[in-house]
Amino acid sequence: MLQATELSGGYGSGLIVRGVSFSVQKGELFGILGPNGSGKTTLLNMISGLTRPESGTVAVKGKMVDSYTPKELARVVAVLPQMTSSQFAYTVKETVSLGRYAHQTGFFKSWTQEDETAVQEAMKQTGTSSFAEKPLSALSGGERQRVFLAQALAQEPEILLLDEPTNHLDLSYQKELLDLLKSMTANGLTVISIFHDLNLSSLYCDRLLLMDAGQIHTIGTPADIMVEQHIQDVYDTDVQKQPHPEVPKPQMSLLPNMPALAEVDIHEGLLEHQPDYIAIRPPVPLKALSSGVIGAGWGWRSAFVNRHVDKSYNMEHFEEEAAAFFAGKGFDLNETVGMMTAVKMEDAAWRMERQEDVSVFAVATAGVGNAVDVTQPRSSWKKQITPGTINIWVFANGKLSEEAFVQGLMTATEAKVKALADAGVTDRETGTMATGTSTDSLLIAATQRGAYQQFAGSITPLGIAIGRAVYEAVTESLQKTTKRRENL
Repeated sequence: MLQATELSGGYGSGLIVRGVSFSVQKGELFGILGPNGSGKTTLLNMISGLTRPESGTVAVKGKMVDSYTPKELARVVAVLPQMTSSQFAYTVKETVSLGRYAHQTGFFKSWTQEDETAVQEAMKQTGTSSFAEKPLSALSGGERQRVFLAQALAQEPEILLLDEPTNHLDLSYQKELLDLLKSMTANGLTVISIFHDLNLSSLYCDRLLLMDAGQIHTIGTPADIMVEQHIQDVYDTDVQKQPHPEVPKPQMSLLPNMPALAEVDIHEGLLEHQPDYIAIRPPVPLKALSSGVIGAGWGWRSAFVNRHVDKSYNMEHFEEEAAAFFAGKGFDLNETVGMMTAVKMEDAAWRMERQEDVSVFAVATAGVGNAVDVTQPRSSWKKQITPGTINIWVFANGKLSEEAFVQGLMTATEAKVKALADAGVTDRETGTMATGTSTDSLLIAATQRGAYQQFAGSITPLGIAIGRAVYEAVTESLQKTTKRRENL
């Protein structure tokens, strides 16, 4: 659809863009990224025909741009510049109607039903119909941006060129605009757009061109471009790559320069004991990975709660009921990891383990009334709904890598299974060694201060501390629950 070959050019005597080549296929949403002054707008102006390159060529639909007449090119390519003058005394509809100029024929131009339909559809798509009769000067910057996009869409182009189209738009309109553009590419529209927002470009673009000092640094899919080293090299700033929670597109988080943080220890003195729950409210938020009823997954959490429920607890609407319970006790659900267990709170056990430059504080509530061997076949858990009875918290006083968090889950699980084996706990249905209970929960949380821990496998300092702390805490809690049952 569009081919740029060895484009070089700029303004005056200096070259801003140097030797840029790329192609864009029909129906692509193609993004151009780069810091200020990297040549993004100059490149867009050259491929639109607004600026003549010093050297190189641009072909649209196999035909050189400079061989089109202005009206011919306007029927194929529409441009929405970064800043558009709004000093005209036009209404919104009149402004949008200007997009139909390329389709007008003859000396005395006539307005057709086709023109009217195109204008009405463009205003509907951009959410500008409700103020169609307002003067352009009365609109906000975001509203004007949508009007000029409507003007470009009314042109009914095959290629749409946009220079930072989400400027001046609030979050909801950014999403609506990009959703619209993405849906239009599915119908064959080709969109080439400059972006400043790395994450938006990654979410919506099929391919990206990353510019640096007037040249192509990298070109490819969002996964090819959104690489920490690429972004750090071009933007000269520290970033960390993260997956989007719902779609397979990478996202970048800025890493601000922060002063060195004092180390914080999570320890027994922070435990709150109540008849129906135990809790820890650390002095700083902790980075956590958990399978709790509340606060599952990754997050920074400021409270950790393990709640006792009766063995006859109705699990049918447990998430809603649990949320109401924790909120009723004053815990912010957005910052809390909440778990539930049939184990009495007096049977909780904990252990602090120190290994070289890291320490681990583990807390466990462990009962085995519904212990199972996970390797044995059985019917669905939905037919045997019971409260979970082994909950484990692991608090690491150190800075953990992503892999250390995941390895820590594995190490803690291994330690739990070993504690059950040494206690002789079996699956009542199969008679084989139990590996856990039907709905165990596990938490790994770290202060992210102190010595860096890249790994948490079984022979690393962090792994050894996790293994010992979890094993001892689970073993002691099992002993407490067994003793209490024997005394009933």
